[in-house]
Amino acid sequence: MSALANRLKSLPQLAVIKALGKVLTLPRPMVLFGEHAAIRLCDSIADQGFRRVLVISDEVLAGLGTLDPLVAALEARDVVVSLYTGVRPDPTFEVVEDGLAACRRARADALLVIGGGSAIDAGKVIALAASTGKSPQALVGVLKGRQPALPLFVVPSTSGTGSEASVAAVISDSVSHVKSLVVDPALVPLAAALDPLITRGMPASVTAETGIDALTHALEGWMSTFANAQTDGYNRAAVRLILENLETACREPGNLKARDAMALGSHYAGLCLSTTAIGYVHAIAHQLGARYGVPHGRANALVLPHVLAFNKPSCEKRLALLARDIGLAPAGSRDAEAAETLCRRVDTLLANLPLKRSGAQVQRADYDRITEDALTEAHGMYPLPRYMDERDVHRVLDAIRAVA
Repeated sequence: MSALANRLKSLPQLAVIKALGKVLTLPRPMVLFGEHAAIRLCDSIADQGFRRVLVISDEVLAGLGTLDPLVAALEARDVVVSLYTGVRPDPTFEVVEDGLAACRRARADALLVIGGGSAIDAGKVIALAASTGKSPQALVGVLKGRQPALPLFVVPSTSGTGSEASVAAVISDSVSHVKSLVVDPALVPLAAALDPLITRGMPASVTAETGIDALTHALEGWMSTFANAQTDGYNRAAVRLILENLETACREPGNLKARDAMALGSHYAGLCLSTTAIGYVHAIAHQLGARYGVPHGRANALVLPHVLAFNKPSCEKRLALLARDIGLAPAGSRDAEAAETLCRRVDTLLANLPLKRSGAQVQRADYDRITEDALTEAHGMYPLPRYMDERDVHRVLDAIRAVA
């Protein structure tokens, strides 16, 4: 199908989504920021009267002892704590169902998620399924919950997904590997703690991958046709903070100033996701994750430069404005030069990070399925500045395969 046909097919559904965005009130979490914010969040949970809390995380963080001080803080306030540490990257419906069973066994009156985007997404759907009595699969789509979720609190362990601020969660099918989207304002946590003492334990590669995920959110949000003055303010700040601090956070894991900046940049970009959504970078990256197990941030790093190049003819003025606003290009620069300066800065950042960027695992035999799934995900859901057809996606995949 041609790019024009894809655009025309997408317009009615995008019009509905845009109208819903104007009618619905999009909630935001209360945010606790800075060192020991996670402990302060635990105090807040107890202060609000919750007495049976299920802590949701993964085995890695549990093994590192990351959960221990938070569990101790809750227990010191006479809160009964249960653990579910079965979350895995790209969580499946089975992971969510296991967590839901743990929630019911614990008779939890609140959930505390400690982890990255996978844990937060799983926790969101567990919270909504627990309150509604619906299966996780029945919640796939837009506004399927129809009532508040179980009270949810989050402590992100990475600075990347911004999931603590968005109305969406992504859950994978373990058989088809298709990623399903749950969209509901009830998914937004009541509160989040952005604590650099939690994120500093992440390996440099994870810091790099999640940081690129946050940068991708901000750049795709900036290029979104649903962008507005408010989202521009947040995404502008996010791009600047990430470009200025991600390399430092990778090189110096104990640099709390850089960690603070990354957490804030990720959160700013996350605040915009519910309005601006994402784009082809994520649509294609999701397929690389589902089919080949490529970590999400690494997949974004593979795809981002090529989608930026594809979008540039339609977004040159916008990209130039961003480059000037964050000080990458002088005020009087030509649009073409300023936009190219921003794209080169992104390329330089990717080259300087501890990222594995080989695309050798992508198989030509899979091109058609990857393309079909990526275009199906993007069209009608994402407000794209320029539309791809099958040949455009194949060119991106060719470029990814060429990366050694």
